Amino acid sequence: MNWFTQTVSLTQIRNIDRIWLYVFGVLALIYLLIPTLIVIPMSFSDSQYLEFPPKAYSLKWFQTYFGSTEWMRATFVSIRAAFFTSIFATIFGTAAAYGTWVGSARLRTPLSGFFILPLSVPSILIAIGSLFVFSRLGLVNTTEGLVIAHTMLAIPFVFIVITAGLTSYDMNQEMAARSLGASRSRAFFTITLPQIKFSVITSALFAFYVSLDEVIVAMFISTGTGGTLNRKMFNALRDQVDPTIAAISTCMVVVSITLLVLAQVFKPKDG
Repeated sequence: MNWFTQTVSLTQIRNIDRIWLYVFGVLALIYLLIPTLIVIPMSFSDSQYLEFPPKAYSLKWFQTYFGSTEWMRATFVSIRAAFFTSIFATIFGTAAAYGTWVGSARLRTPLSGFFILPLSVPSILIAIGSLFVFSRLGLVNTTEGLVIAHTMLAIPFVFIVITAGLTSYDMNQEMAARSLGASRSRAFFTITLPQIKFSVITSALFAFYVSLDEVIVAMFISTGTGGTLNRKMFNALRDQVDPTIAAISTCMVVVSITLLVLAQVFKPKDG
């Protein structure tokens, strides 16, 4: 008993031993938050240029953003593309994850690698390839082309989230339904899908944000009136720099936090 107690005391990590971990975690958090903490105050600046800290505060740059036809057009393009990307990526990603999970165990690993492959390919290569293909199909500067490209980028995130949800799901429930005469599709929609609905909702939110935040592919296949918000922001930074960019960035931070909160709300409760 003394030997066991002594061994446990030697292997236990005391709070004082975790101080370095706490310090490193706080420093990493500060490093990640610094850009946001700088951008948000600048968006409320009364100056004609980006300055930090602001000498005076105003909402005029938010008024400029919401009152601009060009900015609103680009925003609606991004939201529309993100909405349809969320739908299609969730459908295809869920189907891919489910098919891989219930399929052959030998093919599960290579198929998983195939579906998450876009995560390992540089976005610039995907953008160039998309431009080459879409130019031949007449999909450049169209919402359809943008949705197709963004769906390809979002499917890996959906695949990962749905696969994680399936790992905690008892497939015997679906097998029991099929043994009672239900088809595979009916068993999926009536038994499996309700069990993993939280993962589906979370993956849809991820897909929406992936599309909304994407800029590299949009730089190649969306131009003019079909340009996304991120593309217009990039061009504005090159041509004219004013706090309107900071105001838009603040709005996008709010959207990101909202999506994160929603993902936590729809997260399944333990027990």
